[in-house]
Amino acid sequence: MNKKNQEWNLQQKNFVLPVCLLLVFLTIAVTLWLTKDNMFYLFNFSYIGISIALGTLLTGILPKRIKQRGRLVTQFLVGSYMIFFLGVYGKENMQMEGFFFYLFIGVFIGATIHYLVAKIGGTLIFGRGWCGYACWTVAILDLLPWKQPKEGRIRHLSWFRYIHFFGSLGLVLYVMFVLQKTPQLESLEEMYWFLIGNVVYYIVGFLLAFFLKDNRAVCKYFCPIPVVQKIGSRFSLLKIEITQSKCVECFACERVCPMDIKLLDYMYAGKRVLSTECISCTACIHVCPTNAIDYTAGFDAGLAEYLRYKGEPIATRKNRKIDISL
Repeated sequence: MNKKNQEWNLQQKNFVLPVCLLLVFLTIAVTLWLTKDNMFYLFNFSYIGISIALGTLLTGILPKRIKQRGRLVTQFLVGSYMIFFLGVYGKENMQMEGFFFYLFIGVFIGATIHYLVAKIGGTLIFGRGWCGYACWTVAILDLLPWKQPKEGRIRHLSWFRYIHFFGSLGLVLYVMFVLQKTPQLESLEEMYWFLIGNVVYYIVGFLLAFFLKDNRAVCKYFCPIPVVQKIGSRFSLLKIEITQSKCVECFACERVCPMDIKLLDYMYAGKRVLSTECISCTACIHVCPTNAIDYTAGFDAGLAEYLRYKGEPIATRKNRKIDISL
């Protein structure tokens, strides 16, 4: 085994981003605590900041072959907090329906904050980083053995995410404005709604993963959250970039990409990875043998989604048709 893959990387640069992230979250925590006079904000944002900083630090310093464990640490810490502290103990419905309910009645609580900060506003900076680092559903599904999809995506099946999204919205509108029922905050009813919804997600996620041999199938075809995430993530400040002068076109990055993104197509077009399907899992960064892939900051956007669909092999540049009309 390559010795470099077993070495810890304790360089100073690997501590800079975790410390910056922690300071940002602590600043938010203290500011909201002082202005809102509520200890919840201090605890909530401090805990999440520490969880993200710890996972980011581990991702930077762990040996290359196990760097993904850093991401999993954050995923479990944040995901379990959302489920057990906010969902079960706090009796808040953290599902999409809960967000719609709280939004329409004008309540600014955990679920509302979570969606507005992490899944809407945060996408302008981190893209769909929530999906890669904090989703409680995939925190469990990522333990299944199908981390690297072999077949590619099923074309057009991802439209079910939009059906799910508008179906959830329609259900909430029906309950509130036709049945004229308003959810009782921090009630057992809200907790049961949340728990039943999670059971459905886990069952559907496992079945999709099993039959399609793809841990992230639930993200691609069932979850409604990307419908809102994809809007902001298109303009995300932080994106993956491949340096063409370093790339040896081994396509290792595309083979490990859980979202079936044709990463090198963006490099050939002279662009960063503009796909709104990128979940910032950093698997491509860690597998690259020449360190040609990294996160960079910038302002750009594009409509082209370069994705590999079922029946399409992981190609070489020689047999891949490149569309550079971004």
